[in-house]
Amino acid sequence: GNISFSCLEPQVVPVTFLSSSSYLALPGTSGQDEVFISFQFRTWNKEGLLLTSKLHQASGGFLLYLSDGKVKISLHKPGKALSDITAGAGLNNGQWHSVSFSAKRNHISIIVDNDVTSSAHASIPLQIYSGDPFYFGGCPSSGNISECNTSFGGFQGCMRLISIGNKAVDMISVQQNVFGNFSDLQIDLCGIIDRCLPNYCEHGGECSQSWNSFYCNCANTGYKGATCHYPIYEQSCEAYKHRGNTSGFYNIDSDGSGPLGPFLVYCNMTDMTWTIIQHNNTNLTRVKSANRENPHTVFFKYSASLDQLQATINHAEHCEQELAYHCKKSRLLDKPDGMPLSWWIGRTNETQTYWGGSLPAVQKCACGLEGSCIDSQHYCNCDADRDEWTNDTGFLSYKEHLPVTEIVITDTNRPNSEAAYKLGPLLCRGDRTFWNSASFNTETSYLHFPTFHGELSADVSFFFKTTASSGVFLENLGIQDFIRIELYSPSEVIFSFDVGNGPSEVTVHSLTSLNDNQWHYVKAERNIKEASLQVDQLPQSSHSAPPDGHIRLQLNSQLFVGGTASRQKGFLGCIRSLQLNGMALDLEERAKITPGVEPGCPGHCSSYGNLCHNGGKCREKYSGFSCDCTFSAYAGPFCKKGKHISAYFGTGTSVTYNFQEYYTLAKNSSSHASSFYADMTLNREAITFAFRTTRTPSLLLYVSSFYKEYLSVILTRNGDLQIRYKLDGHQNPDVFGINIKSMADGQLQHVKINREEEMLFVEVNQNERMKFILSSGTEFNAIKSLTLGKILENSDIDEETMKANSQGFIGCLSSVQFNHIAPLKAALHHSSSAPVVVKGRFTESNCGTLTGADSTSSETTHSFADHSGPIDEGEPLANAIRSDSAIIGGVIAVVIFILLCITAIAIRIYKQKSIYSKNETKGSENEDSAESALKSELSMQNTANENQKEYFF
Repeated sequence: GNISFSCLEPQVVPVTFLSSSSYLALPGTSGQDEVFISFQFRTWNKEGLLLTSKLHQASGGFLLYLSDGKVKISLHKPGKALSDITAGAGLNNGQWHSVSFSAKRNHISIIVDNDVTSSAHASIPLQIYSGDPFYFGGCPSSGNISECNTSFGGFQGCMRLISIGNKAVDMISVQQNVFGNFSDLQIDLCGIIDRCLPNYCEHGGECSQSWNSFYCNCANTGYKGATCHYPIYEQSCEAYKHRGNTSGFYNIDSDGSGPLGPFLVYCNMTDMTWTIIQHNNTNLTRVKSANRENPHTVFFKYSASLDQLQATINHAEHCEQELAYHCKKSRLLDKPDGMPLSWWIGRTNETQTYWGGSLPAVQKCACGLEGSCIDSQHYCNCDADRDEWTNDTGFLSYKEHLPVTEIVITDTNRPNSEAAYKLGPLLCRGDRTFWNSASFNTETSYLHFPTFHGELSADVSFFFKTTASSGVFLENLGIQDFIRIELYSPSEVIFSFDVGNGPSEVTVHSLTSLNDNQWHYVKAERNIKEASLQVDQLPQSSHSAPPDGHIRLQLNSQLFVGGTASRQKGFLGCIRSLQLNGMALDLEERAKITPGVEPGCPGHCSSYGNLCHNGGKCREKYSGFSCDCTFSAYAGPFCKKGKHISAYFGTGTSVTYNFQEYYTLAKNSSSHASSFYADMTLNREAITFAFRTTRTPSLLLYVSSFYKEYLSVILTRNGDLQIRYKLDGHQNPDVFGINIKSMADGQLQHVKINREEEMLFVEVNQNERMKFILSSGTEFNAIKSLTLGKILENSDIDEETMKANSQGFIGCLSSVQFNHIAPLKAALHHSSSAPVVVKGRFTESNCGTLTGADSTSSETTHSFADHSGPIDEGEPLANAIRSDSAIIGGVIAVVIFILLCITAIAIRIYKQKSIYSKNETKGSENEDSAESALKSELSMQNTANENQKEYFF
């Protein structure tokens, strides 16, 4: 028949709207009472005008537009919106979508993608007639077309298959100016670009795009920045600690901006910083009936991947993991240097036959190294093969083999043979990269490292300190590309770069000088979208990436640190913790072999000393610093953790903390005393303490001066609190009484005293703060000592203070702090190094936290002895006799106590044997009861062994 060997498809001519000012104007068909328009479009933009026209023979018009990826139509008359309907969703996904719009008489409808479910219909109170021009994508900039005055701008994207009144529009005729008119269009080509292919969003960031650019949604990725490149979490617990954080759970990103993601760890912030990583099996687990043919194998899964663990271990100064193996007729080796019967496997997937506390490749346990095994012919306790429980326990600390990922046990298949194991969490200490540093001593010295060549993104971070006004931190050159970070002036850091389209700069200005010999932090990043620079906590400065630059850096030279290839504008000072794309550079190792550069940088306390609170002293360490809380009332890594230190004072007890020794003044008698003791002259004090007593009058606290000035805090005979300030040796003291109720009621009383020059504020038991005014002076000159309890030296004090001092203080004092001095802590915990003298019966107690009744019983059963000072030689003979009686009574009590303990232990052993025999017959009901039974049996075995040793002794 009539066959043509071709397929006549209708010619599709797409149109590209290149900018927000592009438009296509097509005439309407006049005289018809209906409008029907259809077309297809594709775009990345969420907003844009698709179609608009006036209403023929009426005022007003209609708009068909994209809003938040949905098609909307709006009909309006002057000052009144008649209708606003919506259809479709997510239409800005770069795919082709069809739109059909029809209006007949007073009814309109819109259908998207020929889907009835994505359609909308409405009735309107006016009739629509065709005839006016239709504007697609926008409107001419000239002329007054009110329908185009929209907030969402013109359409950017492509259209095709435009039809008006069921008649296809010939776009070739439009291109030849035969039909309609247009501006800034590209006809016969869809020029849309998929800017998310390839996806430049890193670390799982979600890419979205508009006509001109792409955007990265970094939510829940653990990263930030234009391309989700830079981590929001620190690389280690050490870094968190030196931001002032305390112990707790933290996410760490062990390779920074590298491919490994963040994971959760516990950071134990002590004097040393420990990272604790848990696994899925920390219980003591019993093993029976295992042999070589049917071994017991257990796998350990950690809260991080092996790659993440390896990065953490590599950064750490030291790592360890405790492995306990309990055994009864279950060997680790069949004979010394023989085949292993049990083993473990670490990160390298290699079989290891050394055990906790031993070293790699020696096939021994800790007792084998120490020569302390129960059978000297074997290198492990378990290899003695005894029919009783023993163990080989210790820490594995060879970093390359950690963590333990698998344990295999094969020798529990003989009669009465069994074993139990327990693996602790992975513990890692410190971060050797955080303090890795180098000191640059000449302007011509530098270190060099491999380059950034071929990287999609480049980020650099480091700390620096200097006294120089300028210098280059680092530079990396290529044939055309380069990057450089430099201190341009004392208050300005510049990040300059060239990626093939000319040099660009990002600058950060600081309001304070950066050459103050303090540590300052610098972070610079360059990616395909932007370049950014941040210094310390100043606002980040950024610069959009220039167009037509290289996507990947083309740098083929070495990276110069601390200088430049030309040996000009070198840096003088210290650089530490240098990271390139999350990879730490070992400055110290390279500095050891480089002239003019020294490994390490001292002086961390100058920058981080403010992290030591409450009188804690910053102590320099080679790698960082620590806070010495010896003379602070607080503890913890930053001396911020409160600790209630309490002590019971007996009759005549005295605790004196010396601020200055008198002989120093005598030795410098030619100096004017007020200038010599200028550092010990106070115009403000902050005093807190708590006490509990039933005795009045009592002296609670006394501060003396070399100038016969003093402060005394006493309880009067009727139990009132009284504060007596004498700041002028020629005047009577200022006396301030607190007459709330008797404070000698045996309850714990809290007192806060704050003086600011002549203003005195007192707060008792968190009641309303009281205000007083001093008249005797504002300066407390040349303070000498602080005394708790009885004043033993001759002092020029007033009569009331003397009455209170007649018996001193008998009772409990707790949490005493004078400014940053903690005298109780110094006397109880640091008596050998602190300038404190203790006399009389004085002992640490928990009386500051007990209730009144508990405190009374606690106080009456204490045996008080002198803590650190010499015994007062003036004690009466009667006291010595009572002391001897107390010793005899104490000895009798100790003998009775020992006999009771022996009886209790014997009963316990008998009960444990009975329980064990019942458990053996009944069996374990669940895993928890099995573990409890095993622990009981091990405890029983240990108790029995200890009793045997005691009997032999």
